[in-house]
Amino acid sequence: MNQDINITITDREGKTHQVLAPTDMAMNLMEVVRSYELAPEGTIGICGGMAMCASCQCYIKSDTELPEMEMDEEAMLAEAFYVKDNSRLGCQIPITSDLDGLKIELAPEEP
Repeated sequence: MNQDINITITDREGKTHQVLAPTDMAMNLMEVVRSYELAPEGTIGICGGMAMCASCQCYIKSDTELPEMEMDEEAMLAEAFYVKDNSRLGCQIPITSDLDGLKIELAPEEP
């Protein structure tokens, strides 16, 4: 049986949100942020989750094991603003039960 997992998301204003993310809907982290409206419309997932923009960049704040970064994601982050060692693109992180307890912070909007 699939279940929801707990994720802690700090939005761009610094407010922390505890959210439940479904593991049975083939969603990614960017889609979860959008579904909870934790970023203004049109400021996250601009490319639709194709790793072609960095609008869903986030900072991983927990030791949660994530899927390996693919070349497309690495290339996009190499060109993005506000990149840190713990940066990932939310659209490239599928929601699975392994992510229970994940903590992230949304990166600032690009200038």
